[in-house]
Amino acid sequence: MFWIHALVVLLLLFSAFVLFVAIFFKEELQATREKDPAAKGYLQIILMYSGLHALIAYRISHKLWEMKLYFLARWVSQIARFFTGIEIHPGAQIGKGLFIDHGMGVVIGETSVIGNDVTLYQGVTLGGTGKETGKRHPTLGDNIVVGAGAKILGSIEIGSNSYIGANAVVINPVPANSTVVGVPGRVTKQDGKKLDVKLDHSLIIDPIMEEVEALEARIKELEIIIKEGRR
Repeated sequence: MFWIHALVVLLLLFSAFVLFVAIFFKEELQATREKDPAAKGYLQIILMYSGLHALIAYRISHKLWEMKLYFLARWVSQIARFFTGIEIHPGAQIGKGLFIDHGMGVVIGETSVIGNDVTLYQGVTLGGTGKETGKRHPTLGDNIVVGAGAKILGSIEIGSNSYIGANAVVINPVPANSTVVGVPGRVTKQDGKKLDVKLDHSLIIDPIMEEVEALEARIKELEIIIKEGRR
């Protein structure tokens, strides 16, 4: 009988957890379902997506932070970091619909501010640039996508509807409706239109590659001139 009672209790706790997530994290569930083609159902997302688990732990730790229970808040965030590989400081401010895909290595600093419907891929860092105090981490607007391995550093603002390319290092403010690529990050406008959050990487303009291609073309021109001069 003990095992039956224990099983019933576990089923009740499981059901309560699923219901809790479905009610209070519906925007995040919907965002994951829309942005990740591998997501086969809401139950799978609730049970298997570490980005959602890290976000649930963040919401709890953030409430503790606001109650000035700083040690307990950091303890909850570090437990979440241990299990998910995602570190979100409880002091950060995060809007609705955040989607952290894969998530391993994501770091969100204490004074970071993230708007609604933002997507972060693995290895993303929203960090500071030194030992400065006060607001020292980035502010991200709405509907922003940050590619894998990108680093956004300092108290800078990233405008809404922007895309930060994979492995970009951004240390300067970015206007809305922009694409940023390279190290250091450089902005390329997309005709002032809202970017497609589906992330068709083949359509992203890379100014660094454009310069490399221009140099290669120039070298070929010089080689032709040298050959013609020797004749």
